[in-house]
Amino acid sequence: MRGCKQFFSYGWDLYFIVIFTTKVLLAMYHSNSGRKMKQLFKVMVILLPILLWFHVPPVLCEGPLPVSVSIIPQRYFVEKIGGPLVEVEPMVPPGATPEQYEPKPRQMAALSRAKLYFACGVPFETIWLPKIAAANPNMRVVHTEKDIEKREMEAHSHGGDSKSHAGGHSHDELETRDPHVWLSPPLVMMQARTIFEALAAADSRNRESYEKGYRNFMAELMELDTFLLRLFQNRAEARSFMVFHPAWGYFADAYGLKQIPVEVEGKEPRPRDLDEFIKLAHSLGIKTIFVQPQYSPKSAQTIADAIGGTLVHADDLAPDWAENIRKVAVQIATSMGQGQ
Repeated sequence: MRGCKQFFSYGWDLYFIVIFTTKVLLAMYHSNSGRKMKQLFKVMVILLPILLWFHVPPVLCEGPLPVSVSIIPQRYFVEKIGGPLVEVEPMVPPGATPEQYEPKPRQMAALSRAKLYFACGVPFETIWLPKIAAANPNMRVVHTEKDIEKREMEAHSHGGDSKSHAGGHSHDELETRDPHVWLSPPLVMMQARTIFEALAAADSRNRESYEKGYRNFMAELMELDTFLLRLFQNRAEARSFMVFHPAWGYFADAYGLKQIPVEVEGKEPRPRDLDEFIKLAHSLGIKTIFVQPQYSPKSAQTIADAIGGTLVHADDLAPDWAENIRKVAVQIATSMGQGQ
């Protein structure tokens, strides 16, 4: 709990005060100072707990700051900054996807406790965020993606069946923006600042602790970013990787890579699409198809079988965000002939 754990940050002072005072009072009680001294002892025993109560700031009696987030990786970000001062509940549970998730009634009821809700622009928020906000008018909704310019989702072009307009992009493509902003360390740096400011505003008495957590998290992000830049540097060719669900676009943009999605806008590829992907994989020398555990691997397995390749899991919603980013990056590098 936020208050109890804070207590121990300086509770040793109180501990020594209590021990010292108790020893003095016991010495007074067992001395031969007479009846008045023993009466004074009884008064001190009554006053000591009262004095200690007023010495402890009110914040010590509070629990952690209740916070809700849309997806599990956001919990990692908030906990990195807030530490034991926050209690974070994700709306989309493990195994579910944020594309079409519908919060359960118990989740909506639990929002009554939350002081903050961190949104990140995932699809289910379009319908549910107004309802989430209405469930607790005292809860502040914070858009962590507010300062990020969204990229367009890749659209697979079929020979003779192009959906492009004169400008090179279809209307649907321009309307569809990539929500996966939590998979790019540089973009997470931007989101971390927004999270820190919101936590500090909601719990100003602990601003210093939040700032320390924020600075430590930023150092972790910069170290990870440096690792990834070095991992993918000096790659003149073979910078493409094939994924089922197009979640890794921002990650690819950050490190000079290109993702080739099999699924576009939630749709399974048609048989002739699969033939095109197989030809493309052959031409690029791709032998690995990255799949997310939340989606059926059937189409990706068809391509992998045709090219003599393998499927590799790349979970975009893994709870240990930093370790997962590092692991997937090494797998992508390995698939392009650059192991670590």
